[in-house]
Amino acid sequence: MQSLRVLPRLPASRIGLRSTQAYTQLRTATSSSTSSASGPARKSVTIANDTGRVPWSELSWKERGARTTQQSANFAVVILGLVMTGGVATVLWLEVFSSDSKTAVYNRAFERVRTDPKCIDILAGRGKGGEIEAWGENAVRNSRFARDHISSKSETDGIGTTHMRMHFHVGGSLAVGTVNVHMTKRRDESDFKYHHLALDVPGHERIWLENAEAWKLDKRASGKMFGPGWQGYTYMHIWHELRLFADRSDLLRRS
Repeated sequence: MQSLRVLPRLPASRIGLRSTQAYTQLRTATSSSTSSASGPARKSVTIANDTGRVPWSELSWKERGARTTQQSANFAVVILGLVMTGGVATVLWLEVFSSDSKTAVYNRAFERVRTDPKCIDILAGRGKGGEIEAWGENAVRNSRFARDHISSKSETDGIGTTHMRMHFHVGGSLAVGTVNVHMTKRRDESDFKYHHLALDVPGHERIWLENAEAWKLDKRASGKMFGPGWQGYTYMHIWHELRLFADRSDLLRRS
């Protein structure tokens, strides 16, 4: 029978030191396995690389500031885009789609000229099938820039009436002329009305398609046909004059 070998007894201090070293090694191994299982350490979140994947609760104060700055910048860009879109839409409405826009007034005036018999006779000749074209500020015909640029001016006078003045060129197979437009809109009105619309062709008399001043003169002349001061008469004055005329006629019959 083999005798047992008796090992020397270690001091208590050495036993405690070995136990501490073993615990430290075990903890280090556990931490390493946990880190390897959870994946590599994430990068620091900045304004340039923040994608929003890291939860807010895991961000440091510096990283939270970077994310807040990035989101504020994105919000400002969105607001700027909305403002610019609204501005473009407003310009398009005022310049193109509104019934009071420069383009709408131009189209209505050209349609009046294009369908007027007198204008057709001078510019293209009636029955000849000639087309009448229109172009803008530039006097050169068939110019794309000239067609796009229409000369106009809008202003408001002292009593609140808005005036829009415009001129453009028209031409057919026989002649070329200039259309002059003057529109007015009073303070209590919603749409522009013609003050005058005329076609000027060299060598011909001016063709008036609309002339508010001539209408006023005709109205004054018709009032003067009945004697001075006729326009100031009211229905009561007329009734009084008729009663006097009837009384005089009755007196003449009796006599």
